[in-house]
Amino acid sequence: MEFLYEYGLFVAKAVTLVVAFVVVVSTIVGVASRQKPGKGQLEITSISEQLKDVTQYAKEVLLDKDALKKLAKNQKKEDKAKAKNKSDESPQPRLFVIDFKGSMDASEVEHLREEITAILCVAEQDDEVLVRLESGGGVVHGYGLAASQLQRIKEKGLKLTIAVDKVAASGGYMMACVADNLIASQFAYIGSIGVLAQLPNFNKLLKKNDIEFEQHTAGEFKRTLTIFGENNDEGRAKFKEEIEEIHVLFKDFVHSQRPEMDIDKVATGEYWPGVKAKALGLIDNISTSDDYILAQYPQREIFSVKYSIKKNVAEKLGMAAAKVSERVIMKTWSKARHWF
Repeated sequence: MEFLYEYGLFVAKAVTLVVAFVVVVSTIVGVASRQKPGKGQLEITSISEQLKDVTQYAKEVLLDKDALKKLAKNQKKEDKAKAKNKSDESPQPRLFVIDFKGSMDASEVEHLREEITAILCVAEQDDEVLVRLESGGGVVHGYGLAASQLQRIKEKGLKLTIAVDKVAASGGYMMACVADNLIASQFAYIGSIGVLAQLPNFNKLLKKNDIEFEQHTAGEFKRTLTIFGENNDEGRAKFKEEIEEIHVLFKDFVHSQRPEMDIDKVATGEYWPGVKAKALGLIDNISTSDDYILAQYPQREIFSVKYSIKKNVAEKLGMAAAKVSERVIMKTWSKARHWF
């Protein structure tokens, strides 16, 4: 009898905790859903200042007192000379750095548009733009628009450098090939100039369970393949034709940006590590984005340009779930494609 009493008390406590948790979560979601979405904000930070601080800190740790005094003395002389000649010097050219980590739907293009617009409003002729690009590709229209945004930089007369530290494949390479100077790390995945389309078909499952499916269209090829209906060879042939047309457009675009490359040799859907990609003409040089930035310092003033939107709690929860789902899909895809 005592056991039953204790067990019942335990169950009551557990139910109370669960109910309290549900109430708290419901309250948070309710408040979050009533919040207005945040407005976008442009953030410009000085990478040059960050590098200067790092250099100064390293010297303070590594040098002895005498060396530090000598360094401080020399630095004062340099600062005075710069201040004296400042009026005679032309403005220092700048390097604007943008980060683009593309998802499957290329939704990041909205931020890219704002960042490029901000740069074009203030950039001078000798300035340069560096895009640190990472993308395994995605939807055609999304990455087509992203590539068009990058072309705005070149049309303005600015030099565009794109650095690929990890991957620029398919739609990611469509963006990357726009660069005046395309660099990649030696083991970055580059290429995949091809088009992929796949979908499941549940028609047999529906028939097995006596479920009918109806679809009505106007236009012979309004729908070529369907998920629930019964597909035919004519629809498959049309679907294949549409994919081939997109592939031709993809190849033509890449070739227009890199005319010296043998497009038929590389437009097979394959991808290669950076060292092989350079030999094939897919990139210009082997380098990481970090090395490129250091090579520009201190000759250029270097700035990071980032456009961000403050999200409410509900949006953050949704974004977190979406990122987890996409990460699972990308991991499954990479495992299926290649082991390293």
